Amino acid sequence: MKETVLFGTYTKKSSQGIYRAVLDTEQNEITCPETFIQIQNPTYMSSSVNDFLYTISKKEDQGGITSYSLASGAPIFCDEKLAAGAPPCYVSLDEERQLVFTANFHQGTITVFKTDNQGTLNETDKITHQGNGPRPEQEASHIHYTDLTPDKRLAVCDLGADKLYTYDVTPEGKLKLVAEFSTASGFAPRHLVFHPNGNYAFLAGELSSQLALLSYNQTTGKFAHLQTLSTIPSTWDKHNGAAAIRVSADGKFVYVSNRGHDSIAVFKFDSEKPQLAFIEYTSTEGEFPRDFMLDPSEKFIIVANQNTDNATLFSRNTENGTLTCLQKNIPVPEGVCVHFK
Repeated sequence: MKETVLFGTYTKKSSQGIYRAVLDTEQNEITCPETFIQIQNPTYMSSSVNDFLYTISKKEDQGGITSYSLASGAPIFCDEKLAAGAPPCYVSLDEERQLVFTANFHQGTITVFKTDNQGTLNETDKITHQGNGPRPEQEASHIHYTDLTPDKRLAVCDLGADKLYTYDVTPEGKLKLVAEFSTASGFAPRHLVFHPNGNYAFLAGELSSQLALLSYNQTTGKFAHLQTLSTIPSTWDKHNGAAAIRVSADGKFVYVSNRGHDSIAVFKFDSEKPQLAFIEYTSTEGEFPRDFMLDPSEKFIIVANQNTDNATLFSRNTENGTLTCLQKNIPVPEGVCVHFK
C-alpha cells in the first residue's frame, strides 16, 4: 500500500514550503520528498475528507492560513486569510460544521473561520487570552493548540498561562467558554490528544517535559488530573522541550517527542486502572523532533527533525508499542509537521 505524506516546514533557510513523499508500506520505505506547494512557513496542516488542505502561511510581515484543493492531485489555490503579525502555529478542522480553527502562539489568540466546498475562509470569531506563568517563556498567554473534543467542543492549550480551556462551538462558528483547567505551575501545556473512548486525554507539557493523564467529562466539558510522568530520563540535565503527542487507535500506547533529548518517549496506557506506564525512549536519529505522526495503518511512525533537516521512518510493534528505525536521513529541510493526506 502506498500512502501520501506531506511535510510542513519553516522557510527561513532553504525550504520551499510543503514537501510530498510516498510511504510504501510493503517495501518499508519513503520516497525522497519533493516540493509540493511553494509557500512561506507552512508549519502546520489539516485536511478535509473532500480533499481541501488548510495550512499555516506567511507573506512578509503578515501571517494566517491558506486553503488548497487537492482533488485533482495537483494543489489548486482556493483562499487565504492573512493579518499583520506572526502567523498561527496550529490549524484544525471541524468537518461537520465546516469550521477551521487556528491557534496563535505569539498573539495568544484563537481564530475561527467558516469554510465551504470551495475552500473559502471567512472569519467568524476571535478570542484573545490573557495570562502568564512562572517560567521566563510564560511571560504572556501563548495559545499552542486548539482542536475538537470527542463531544465536538473546542479544547485550547495555553502554554503561557498553564491553562486548558473548553469552549462550546455554535454552527455559525462562535465560541463560548464552558470550562477551565489549571495544570501544575510551569507545566506549559502544548499539545493534547484524546483516548479513543473519549473519557481520557493526554497532555504534553513543553517546558516541564511531562505527560499528564486527564479525565474528560463529556457532559460538562471539564478536565481533571489523574497522573503525571516525565518524558525524559531523570539523568537528563540539558535543555528539553516536549512537543507532539500521539495515541494509537486502540488507545494502548502514547508517544511524545522530546526536543533536546531528541527522542520519542513511549508509554503504555491501561484504561481499566486508568494509568500510564513508561516503556522506552527511541532516538529520532536527528535533532529537534517537533512533530511526528502514525501512518493510517499505524504500523509506522514518521518523525520530522527540524534542526538536522531530516525525517526518520520507524516501524511500530502494534503488540508492545516499541519502535524500530527503518530509514533515516530522509531530506526534509526545516521540517516541523508530518501530515498524512
